[in-house]
Amino acid sequence: MTHYLEPKEKVLQDLGTDAGGLSSAEAAKRAEQYGRNKLAEGKKESLLHRFLSQLADPMIIILLVAAVISAVTTIVSNQVNGGGESFADVFIILFVVILNAVLGVIQESKAEAAIEALKDMTAATSKVLRDGKQITVRSEELVPGDIILLEAGDSVPADCRILECASLKIEEAALTGESVPVEKTDDVVSHDGKEVPLGDRRNMCYMGSTAVYGRGTAVVCGTGMNTEMGKIASALTATEEEQTPLQKKLAGLSVVLTWIVLAICVVIFAVEILESFVLQGSFPAFSELLEFFMVAVSLAVAAIPEGLAAVVTIVLSIGVTKMSKRNAVIRKLTAVETLGCAQVICSDKTGTLTQNKMTVVDRYTSDERLLVTAMALCSDAEYDKTEGKAVGEPTECALVNDAFTLGYDKNELKTAEPRIGEVPFDSGRKRMTTVHSANGKILQYTKGAPDELLKCCSRILTADGILPLDDTKRAEIAEQNKGMADKALRVLAAAYRELDVTPAEYTADALEKDLIFVGLCGMIDPVRPEVKAAIEECKEASVRVIMITGDHIDTAVAIARELGILTDRSQAIMGMELNSLSDEELDRVIDRYSVYARVQPEHKVRIVEAWKRRGMITAMTGDGVNDAPSIKAADIGIGMGITGTDVTKNVADMILADDNFATIVSAVEEGRKIYANIRRAIQFLLSSNLSEVISVFVATLLGFVILKPVHLLWINLITDSLPALALGMEHGEAGIMRQKPRSSKEGIFSGGVGFDVVYQGLLVSVLTLAAYLIGHYMEANEWVFTQSRDGMTMAFLTMSMAEIFHAFNMRSRRGSIFTLKKQNVVLWGAAALAFLLTAGVIYIPPLARMFDFSTISLAEYLVAMGLALSVIPLVELVKLLQRLCAKKK
Repeated sequence: MTHYLEPKEKVLQDLGTDAGGLSSAEAAKRAEQYGRNKLAEGKKESLLHRFLSQLADPMIIILLVAAVISAVTTIVSNQVNGGGESFADVFIILFVVILNAVLGVIQESKAEAAIEALKDMTAATSKVLRDGKQITVRSEELVPGDIILLEAGDSVPADCRILECASLKIEEAALTGESVPVEKTDDVVSHDGKEVPLGDRRNMCYMGSTAVYGRGTAVVCGTGMNTEMGKIASALTATEEEQTPLQKKLAGLSVVLTWIVLAICVVIFAVEILESFVLQGSFPAFSELLEFFMVAVSLAVAAIPEGLAAVVTIVLSIGVTKMSKRNAVIRKLTAVETLGCAQVICSDKTGTLTQNKMTVVDRYTSDERLLVTAMALCSDAEYDKTEGKAVGEPTECALVNDAFTLGYDKNELKTAEPRIGEVPFDSGRKRMTTVHSANGKILQYTKGAPDELLKCCSRILTADGILPLDDTKRAEIAEQNKGMADKALRVLAAAYRELDVTPAEYTADALEKDLIFVGLCGMIDPVRPEVKAAIEECKEASVRVIMITGDHIDTAVAIARELGILTDRSQAIMGMELNSLSDEELDRVIDRYSVYARVQPEHKVRIVEAWKRRGMITAMTGDGVNDAPSIKAADIGIGMGITGTDVTKNVADMILADDNFATIVSAVEEGRKIYANIRRAIQFLLSSNLSEVISVFVATLLGFVILKPVHLLWINLITDSLPALALGMEHGEAGIMRQKPRSSKEGIFSGGVGFDVVYQGLLVSVLTLAAYLIGHYMEANEWVFTQSRDGMTMAFLTMSMAEIFHAFNMRSRRGSIFTLKKQNVVLWGAAALAFLLTAGVIYIPPLARMFDFSTISLAEYLVAMGLALSVIPLVELVKLLQRLCAKKK
């Protein structure tokens, strides 16, 4: 719709209506044609659907397949052998799966209430002309062609073309990013053949905005989903959720583990059959094949880190708790880790980098008291002592607050100089005049745009008194005005005069002449004081900050230069210029620009997606409705908790409880720590599982059972998981925010992790096999590869405790653990608990019988523990060699 380019008469004609409004019959007919003036509702996921979606994780699928195979083989084995096999493996795996799914639902459960929030922002009722008279109807009953009436405080219920207005100002910040209310007109918008940005369509008003000053009438042009708000709603529903970097890495790991598990099963099954065929000279019987298959399944169980999914979920949950204490509320678990690899932060300006509160920051006058008195009294904003701030139109609030800051309370000024008349502000003449009674005198104050106000002035107040306003003085004022404007300040001028008598008429022609110029006030939406330091920290962390705003380019450049986001105006571009660029062209030049001004919601999405196509992990912050689609499209969406709209909060992955941009930097730091800790946990679990696979594989080839499936599950879920969780609570490395963000393409095994997993897994395997052989010798007094309960018990103890001790090795991947200044108290607690549980299953008779363990002697116990403890000095030696090699490079 381009009704803003057409005369209002043409718009009325196109919509088949007139200034008297529609008839009730016609309105009912159009209601059937266009539907209700409401936004389409998004699909809501049921609790069951969200629970099942947790089970769709590749790692969980592997566990479920393992549980099914284990259950089937146990049933078959019991039928063949007459019972005896338990379903402990199945129950333990299912417990892990359910626990993980429940944790995921609890932490990530969120209703997609974005569309609901958009609906809530619309007006509940509207004043409309029907059958030639004014009535009030529910806003959802409005149809194109309806004539609505707007007054200060009214919400705009639909997209409308203004027909007439008197000093009408509309707050559009949530929709366009414009930091001050927009003065409206009923004139056709000039466009010179170019597209007119949303914020410059002065003769239009849009659903979701609010009238803050004046009054007007308008014709409804678009309702429901055919509004600018509807476009945003469509964009939200069209944007699909994407996997986070961690999810992609874990999915890839799951694929690798799947193939490893299948390969292990096939190889061990084939080796067992071949070995039987060689020894017996015939194909094995069904009972033997079943036994071979059970061995293959036990190896599969050993290869799968059953606790990994739960460990990752819980570590992320711990991160959520930590971040909440730093005012970052995480709505989506995986967002915690994604923050850690953020490379670009696209930030809205208004309300995010700035305070969204107009403030006087500069003045030009010879009499400060008279200037702020004139500005405060010649306004309709009032100072509310209860709130501690002015209430009313934002620009006038800035003037009243400024007066209060300098010691002039408007309430006291009004008492001393009560208003007796006024000429309201008019967008045509851009001035406002008030007349006051002051101790027997009649004083007139006028404020307005400097150029327009100077037309009414003949004198100027100076330090030397009142002098004629000659060309020299006018040039001086113009220079001061330009200086403020160059700093992107919004400038207002004030003048006064003393009247001989109370005016006979309050009109602009009668009053706005022969005025005495008092001075200028320059105001701006100032930056948040903590933001500049936060942006510097982002630079140190190699995170680029991009400003995206609906505000004017001059204002945007001035703010960006102050914050250090750009150094030259050429680094800024306007939204209409983006329209001339194809996606391919934008991709080529995206890194040239740090500031995007006068943008519309769809521009923000394009910018975010262009950075993502560059392979950059992109965050988007904002508070307005206009930010919602880009927040949802970003890798990590960040909403403002205080000033943010419900729409933004509902689509964001993270919400800043204090609306503090600096909190994002703290969250990035925490995200980096969490990823490092998750990586530690993954390395620890995989090296532990590899040691189990190697131990069982070698033992099978040698003809004995070193560990049973239930033993492996116990080690994976108890011995491994507790220390892995503790590793997730490690303190971050020093200087983590001086490192570059990791690439989204960086794999879990990069940086030598793959090598570490292999050698550490082999090391624990050797220690475990040694424990079995020594145990067999201490029980039978011979070195023979046969079955031994003492050997199996010692192998279990050595592997369990070696992995616990190895968890301490993992506190630092390359540094010596003996140089770490802080202790991980949780890891010590986890180690102590795992130690007690391991000892319990060996020495508590009912548990020992369930696990088929023997009660080993003190000597056997000490040997097994000594072998387990040796993992620390051995890994320390390898770390030392790695550090020496790194220095040589």
